[in-house]
Amino acid sequence: DGETRVQVRVMDGLDATVLTPGGLFLVCTSTYGQGDVPDNAKQLYESLVATRPDLANVQYGVVALGDRTYGDTFCNGGRRFDAILSELGARRIGDILFHDASSGTLAEEAASAPITLVVNWPALLKK
Repeated sequence: DGETRVQVRVMDGLDATVLTPGGLFLVCTSTYGQGDVPDNAKQLYESLVATRPDLANVQYGVVALGDRTYGDTFCNGGRRFDAILSELGARRIGDILFHDASSGTLAEEAASAPITLVVNWPALLKK
């Protein structure tokens, strides 16, 4: 019908089966502790690592939230998702969007960046 349908899901309770049908996904995640994914994303991340599904029919983008003052672990939650999705055959659309909480830009002010990324995806999908 030409209509685009978007579904927003929190990561709580999700596992790799959410990605296995394929499609286009935007992963937005913070970083917790020593560069880990946050608690609500652990089940999804660990399921991807353990079950290793073929994600060749998945395209994705990543919005990584972090604080540059944490140096080596800056936005590592997003980097971890990017690495496992790529390793499993998924294709990232565009660059990872990194948000630095220490930049002085409030999350509310930066909220349009993920929207801009999604709006620009159709052009990136044609590449």
